This record gives sequence, structure tokens and C-alpha cells, in this order.
Amino acid sequence: MSTPENNSNHIKTEEEQFEHLKLSTWENIKKFFSELLGIRSDTDRDATISAVKKDISFKGHNAWILIFSIFVASIGLNVSSTAVVIGAMLISPLMGPIVGVGLGVAINDVEMLRRSLINLGVMIGLSVITAFLYFKISPLTAETPELLARTYPTILDVLVAIFGGLALIVAKTKSGTIASVIFGVAIATALMPPLCTVGYGLAIGNLSYAGGAMYLFSINTVFIALSTFIIAKLLRFPLVRYANSRRRRLISRVASLLAFIVMVPSIILFLNLLDQQVFENHASEFVRDVVNYEGAEVVKFTHDYETREIEVYLIGRMVPPGTLNKWQTNLDETKNLEGTRLNVYQGDDQSGELAAKISGDLKQDILEDLYVNNQKELKDKDLRIEFLENEITKLKIDEIEFANLSKEVKLNYDKLLSFSYSKRVFANFSEVDTIPNTIDTIPVFEVEWDRRVNSRTKQENSEKLANWLKFKLDLDTLLIEEK
Repeated sequence: MSTPENNSNHIKTEEEQFEHLKLSTWENIKKFFSELLGIRSDTDRDATISAVKKDISFKGHNAWILIFSIFVASIGLNVSSTAVVIGAMLISPLMGPIVGVGLGVAINDVEMLRRSLINLGVMIGLSVITAFLYFKISPLTAETPELLARTYPTILDVLVAIFGGLALIVAKTKSGTIASVIFGVAIATALMPPLCTVGYGLAIGNLSYAGGAMYLFSINTVFIALSTFIIAKLLRFPLVRYANSRRRRLISRVASLLAFIVMVPSIILFLNLLDQQVFENHASEFVRDVVNYEGAEVVKFTHDYETREIEVYLIGRMVPPGTLNKWQTNLDETKNLEGTRLNVYQGDDQSGELAAKISGDLKQDILEDLYVNNQKELKDKDLRIEFLENEITKLKIDEIEFANLSKEVKLNYDKLLSFSYSKRVFANFSEVDTIPNTIDTIPVFEVEWDRRVNSRTKQENSEKLANWLKFKLDLDTLLIEEK
């Protein structure tokens, strides 16, 4: 017979088992994620430092590889070929000095930092000169989308540099050869095209392009070095020890100051670019969702983060001032758009301000949009016309008065024994497609001639009959088949 004391012990035993189960489950989960995401145990710090030092050197083979890869990337940007640019990225040795800067600061290695900065300067100079010579000689100097995309940094460029830099340094710290695979692929996207664009801007005399591209390259370089610094600190890379304690303290302070100088502006820049991207996204959404008026159409809109202005160009009915004021009020109440000014230019503006605004690049953009839309509408109309023509042809076939037609045929061809009519549906296939290119209906007339008529006469009569039927029935195609 159970007693209260036994029941109490049983309950305590169950609670202890449950607590043990919870503890073991939690320990297993922590162990799983520790093994899944942990990288310290498989980090070879000495080999990583040695490999980084080896990659810092920028001469001989590396210099020629860089020159050739810059030429390839410049050609890809010049013809707006993404595939060619990617090919240049795969052979570009740009990352060595940049990683060296980040690791040198992280481990207080002044010699590594000095060599990295010198080689980085040589790399930049050689790349820009190579790209400048190519674009100066090349007869193709048009501003392609691939080039224009590298004239000013965006938040996406910064994110590519951050996560690419993290991927690269994590791979380089792993025991094995994974770093050699990622070395040319992970980051070159953020470095090669901007340097080529700097050379392009100098070659055509556009300092704005050159400055914007160098700004983009500098940002990416800083964030890649910063990623290297952070990972090296997290993985507890050993600091370089100096015999002179005073020198050790001085180097440590200089390294810490450099890290601070790099990190603070980088974080501020990242936040500014993020704020700019948020502003542009909300501005586009505002124009799409709020700037609507029956009878008026938005033909173009622009937004400027620096001046906090949104400009909208309308055609059609004149929007009354009350609606414009309502739009401005909504804009002031929209999150991340506070203090932004809305400028609306309308198609029947008699002041000439709209005509002055719609000029240059904006006018070209509007014309391009109209051209694309018109081309699409024309294509749709052509398809509809073709469809209607086919339907008319089918109706004509359906409306054939076969009895009268067969009498006329017999009067013209007395040797004709039988004459029949049907419609045949057929599909055309290309050599590689399994879906038919066209499906159409064609009229088929079947004839039987007197056996005493020779083959040549039968063929001539069939051809004459086909031509007469096309004229009679206003058909483009038909088939005459003999029994």
C-alpha cells in the first residue's frame, strides 16, 4: 500500500528525471550548434599569418596577373558583359594587401601593416594606369550600365564587402586549402570594377566618375580590412611581441588608434548609406501609393537624399492646389520622409518651368520609356492583328458554299470524277522545341481525275485548280491532294 511519503518520493524522482532530460537536451542543442558554427578548433593561426604575409607581396607574376585581369575587366565593363567581368574577378589577385592591413592592425604587426599599405598603393596605381590606357586607346567610350553602376557606392556594395570579407578571412583561417578557392571569388566583385571605372573616368575626363568609383573602392577596401580585423580578434590571433616593452605599448596604442579610426567612420558611413537607401525606397513607395489623381499620369519622378526633395512630373488633368497640399501633408507624416519637399510639375504648366525641367537626361529617360511602351503596344497589336486575320480566314473557310463551288469546278474540268473539301489542323515545331511554334488550320481539297488523263495533265490541272481556288476564295494557302 502506497503512503504519502512514497508518493512524494515518486513525484520528486519524476521531477528530477524531467530536469535531467531538459538539461541534457539543452546541452545537446548547445553542442550541436557549437560544432555546427564553431571555427576556433579548426583554425590554424600560424599558417594563416604565414599565408597572409606571402600574399602581401605584389610583384612578378602577381603584377602581370593583375594587369591582364584589369584589361579583361575593362573590356567586360566596356561592352557591358557581366560574364567577362566575372571571368576577370576569378583571376584577380587584389586581396592580399587589403587582408594584410586588417590582420596587421589586429595582431600589432607594424612590418606587415607597412608592407601591406605600400603594396596596396602599388596595386591601386598599376590598376588605374592599366584601365586608363585601355579606355584611352579603345574606340568604345559609351557609358554602359556596368560602368555607371560603379560610379557611386550603395548599401548593397557595402554589404558585399562586409560579408565577402568575412567569408574570405574565415576561409583563410581554416586548416586546408579552402582559402585558395574563395580568394579570387569572394571579394573581387567589390574591387575590380571600381578601379577600372576610375581609369575610365580619367580617360574621358570625367572626374566625377573617377572620384565616385575611387570612393566606392575605398569604402569596400576599408570594410574588407575591418572584417579581417574583427575575425582575427574573435579567433584570438596572437599579438606580435616586441622585446622593448615601451615599443610594444606604443605599437599596441597605434594599432588600437588605427582600428578606431577605421571602425568609427565605417560605421557612420554604413548608417548613412542605409538611411539613404531607406529614404529612396520610401520615396518610391510614396509616389506609387499616394501621388494618384484621376486623369493625371506620373511620367517620371526623381528623389534627392541630400536635398530631401522628391520631384514628380505629371501629364493630363491639372491637379488642384488642395490635393497638392494634401500630398505634402501626407509626405510630412510618412516615416523616414519627414521634412522632405514635394515638387510637382504638371503638363499644362504655362510658366515654362516644366519645359525647363524636362530636359537632358530626364527628357531622354521619358522618351526611352515612351519608346519601350510603344514598342510593346505595337507588338501586342501585331499579334492581335495576326490572330484576327487567322480567325477571318477560318470564317471564310467555314462560309464556303461547297455545292455551287463544286458545280463551277466540274464545268471547268470535265475530266474530274470527284471533288471534296475538309479542314486540317497542323502544328510546326523547331528542331529543339517540344512546344509547337504555330498551330494553324489549312483548307484541303481532294480531287480524283479520270484514269485516262496522264500524270502530267493531272499535275497541270491540279496547279491551275489551286490557283483558281485561291483567287475565288481569297485564300493565301491551300492544299490539293489527288486520290
